[in-house]
Amino acid sequence: MAVYILSNRKIIRHKGEKTDSFSNDEYSIPNFRIAKCDFENYKEPTASAKKKKDYTNRNILDYQLFSEPEKQGYEEVLEVLLNEKGIKKSKLTADNLGGSQRMFYELYKNMSSTKDRSDVLIFIHGYAYDFDDELKAILDLKKIFIDNPESPVEHILFVSWPASSSIVPMTYFDDKASSINSGTSLMRLFYFYTQFLKDIFSNRDLAPCNQRIHIMAHSMGNRVLQSMLYSLKKENILRVIDQVLLLNADVTYKVFEDSEDSFNKLPLLANRISIYLNRKDTILGISQFTKNILTPRLGKNGPSNIEPFKDIVSIIDCTFIENDILDSFKFEIGNHWGYLSSSQVQNDIFQNLYGVDRNLITNRIVNNENIFTIIS
Repeated sequence: MAVYILSNRKIIRHKGEKTDSFSNDEYSIPNFRIAKCDFENYKEPTASAKKKKDYTNRNILDYQLFSEPEKQGYEEVLEVLLNEKGIKKSKLTADNLGGSQRMFYELYKNMSSTKDRSDVLIFIHGYAYDFDDELKAILDLKKIFIDNPESPVEHILFVSWPASSSIVPMTYFDDKASSINSGTSLMRLFYFYTQFLKDIFSNRDLAPCNQRIHIMAHSMGNRVLQSMLYSLKKENILRVIDQVLLLNADVTYKVFEDSEDSFNKLPLLANRISIYLNRKDTILGISQFTKNILTPRLGKNGPSNIEPFKDIVSIIDCTFIENDILDSFKFEIGNHWGYLSSSQVQNDIFQNLYGVDRNLITNRIVNNENIFTIIS
């Protein structure tokens, strides 16, 4: 089990500390850094500890930033792996690897184990998260997707981007700018990953791990994903993702149209795309009428036209779900966080991640060949 953070937040060193940290500042930088979360020494904080002002940064969850790689590319990763197999002698070890080299090396080693499923979930959060909020979200995601035996996920790559920490509507525009920069970072990760595959598996002594990688984007995290897709050229896209889950997506309902030149590339990238929407989503209703010039939101209204992709893209209506896990005012009124608040949504997601045929996923009504409604 491993949880990584991919972030284009500023790197700072807090007063009195000896290690670098990610900043809470609402400012994005062009490059990203990777960190690994430490759960070996993690202890669940008490309620009183959570209320203290010092419940921030590593007091929430410890993490270690990877060093930057000395050389670009993944030839050194290949050298380390071949040395470990006794095929090619080398003085290089895993400790010589940095950044995405170290992360891809560790994931390959873990995903090549004898476990039946050791999937990776790439998660992109939504609006109004500072870095401390992201660390708390990582703990929630670990409980839902790693600790739960119903889930095939064993590793999480959390995409940290500097969304505004304020819920004031005007800060939304700053988030849109940050999401564009963060989408560029995600695009670089995609190209790094495809380069890793080419460099490693060009050697016949190393076999693919045959595990799966999934992407899950919530709310404005879909804007980060869209920004990545804008920059990808169709001829350079490899189908390296199994499932893409678009949760309460705060992007235009026309996003799959060719004129948008973004989500129409997803079928080239992934085996299956699932749009989870809620027609009572209050947050997306506010977004539509205060920030997006009356443009309907994908996560509330559904897509304008996915006829060309109906064999790959599914629409899952979550309007009638029960918030039986989290039922506070925020979740009951917002109808925006079903993946956190509803066991029905979580069970549907787990079946999707396992690759169950969309017509065989339980607790759904089939509305037509690619539109479904979750029922009790």
